[in-house]
Amino acid sequence: MSNKKVVELFFDVVSPYTRFAFEILCRYRPHWNMDLRLRPFFLGGIMQGSGNKPPATNASKAVYMRTDLKRYAQYLGIEHKEPQNFWEVIVTKGTLKTQRFITAVDMAHPQFTEQLSRELWKRIYEQDVDATEPASLKEAAVKAGMSDAVINDALTRMNSAEVKDKLKATTQEALDLECFGAPFIVAHVDGQKECFFGADRFFLLAMVLGETWKGPNPGVSSRL
Repeated sequence: MSNKKVVELFFDVVSPYTRFAFEILCRYRPHWNMDLRLRPFFLGGIMQGSGNKPPATNASKAVYMRTDLKRYAQYLGIEHKEPQNFWEVIVTKGTLKTQRFITAVDMAHPQFTEQLSRELWKRIYEQDVDATEPASLKEAAVKAGMSDAVINDALTRMNSAEVKDKLKATTQEALDLECFGAPFIVAHVDGQKECFFGADRFFLLAMVLGETWKGPNPGVSSRL
């Protein structure tokens, strides 16, 4: 289809809800007249820059999230397993190195961005294994179909000023759009930027795109 509307997903693989948004948008890519663009950013920088805090820092929200995430994963038909030490994953380790690696890949070999990100989410929220160290990043990259040459290049470049600056710039771009968390979706419609936060606003995204929301899997289900 011509004149596709650009839809950007600003994402960080530390966020389980962003994983859900990511999968839904990828599923809708052949069904909606949109040019989906994946934009890796650093959620820690978003939280600091916006003055927000991770929902898990609130005890009641943390309890609710455990059930909510299981329900949403079931709704999408994907596996979800809460990391045994969730706090260590999201705060102590964080994903700065991970997001730099994804950014390095996206800058030089964007054809791998989608599957690499998916494999890293799986490591965190299905396998409960590390997704930050070089060996772990390489394992995910191999599963994403990347060659040793491409992987080694990304591992080297992820610590370069160029990649660090790109990740900072993308994070700042989201902050300039008043982003305060993830997932953060920006639809470019009639010269305007329509921003959406969360993994539960797809019926509104469909409205502004002039499309139809057909549930979590448009090729299979029509559930609302």
